[in-house]
Amino acid sequence: MFPFVCPVLRQFAPFVTDTQCHICVDKGKDASYFALMKWDEEIDAMGLLCPLPVLKARKRLKTMAEGSILRLISDDPAAVIDVPHFCSESGNQLVHVEDLADCRAYLIRKSG
Repeated sequence: MFPFVCPVLRQFAPFVTDTQCHICVDKGKDASYFALMKWDEEIDAMGLLCPLPVLKARKRLKTMAEGSILRLISDDPAAVIDVPHFCSESGNQLVHVEDLADCRAYLIRKSG
């Protein structure tokens, strides 16, 4: 389904298909599910600009086991496009995006 407008980000997400969207990966889950979700590793990429948040995520995901969850925290405005594109290209799953006070948190599930 193109163009795909992400229901969480509320904007055009050209690199995300409806089968890869964080909403569709875990259909039927509401916000409370994601609030309780645990992650295995976390990267604080606050203050880093494109492409550094994605590069750090890619490097960390390479060391993680399949199925593990990485939480990436970024205030880079370009990350809203870069992270979904990276997940689409790398085969990893963008499970959830959460708006925090001054940044966004991305939950990425490592795929094999």
